[in-house]
Amino acid sequence: MQPLQGKVAVVAGATRGAGRGIACMLGAAGATVYCTGRSTRAAPARHREDGSPFSLEHRPETIEETTELVQAHGGVGIPARVDHTIEDQVAALFERVRAEQGRLDILVNDIWGGDELTEWGTPFWELSIDRGLLMQQRAVHTHIITSRYAAPLMVARRQGLIVEVTDGDTLSFRGNLFYDLAKVSAIRLAYAMAEELRPHGVAALAVTPGFLRSEAMLEHFGVTEANWRDGARQDPHFIASETAFYIGRAIAALAADRDVARKSGGAFSSWGLAEEYGFADIDGRRPNWGKYFAEQVASQG
Repeated sequence: MQPLQGKVAVVAGATRGAGRGIACMLGAAGATVYCTGRSTRAAPARHREDGSPFSLEHRPETIEETTELVQAHGGVGIPARVDHTIEDQVAALFERVRAEQGRLDILVNDIWGGDELTEWGTPFWELSIDRGLLMQQRAVHTHIITSRYAAPLMVARRQGLIVEVTDGDTLSFRGNLFYDLAKVSAIRLAYAMAEELRPHGVAALAVTPGFLRSEAMLEHFGVTEANWRDGARQDPHFIASETAFYIGRAIAALAADRDVARKSGGAFSSWGLAEEYGFADIDGRRPNWGKYFAEQVASQG
């Protein structure tokens, strides 16, 4: 069964990590998925156009690869090179979606680009202002711009779902002022958008993964998906990690839920939604990072 057959989705920031997993699982559920990002086979992300001194990590993933994976999972993948910090490019994206599909059912905001900007272990009064504000531009401003141009397509049909991907489903401090501000802002954006969209039949909410086993994280530990458990030798908490497909299945379940409006404005987790909707990670496990963190991390001080 493909509960999202005939639905149209945009996953903003689908090149790698959670965005790629989300795009694939929306495709597996039958959706047509526009996969946006700046990394293409012709122009990798390292070829920045804005002159920023803080270039993205030189990663090999591209939006074309993501769309091929979407199609391998049973969906229709469409690559769309978009720099979501540039308003005209975002407006053109949704005009293209309107012209080609005549509808938009799902928007997932997963644009990030803040890993190389986060100065862990540094008090806020010693942080780089340039790095911190660039993080807000990449991870907050882009979400606002993207939702601004996506929402009219949903409001016009009085249906749709906007998902803000964040880190954590509480207001607990995330260890760095700028990182914390970006991730909590995603939750607040979902709440605020939900308030204004509710009379128009459109829902907005936030979803967090747990310890994400992304391409970069696997590389960091020198492992692959086939032997990922070996990474726990370096960080024991890695044993509770999850693939990007887990949050992908969570968002696909939300998009297929005809009563998703009751969740509008809230913040949810991959592990909590797995329990509610009864799905597992792609490897058959059902990791619960929230429970693990409370028992094995927070309890140790």
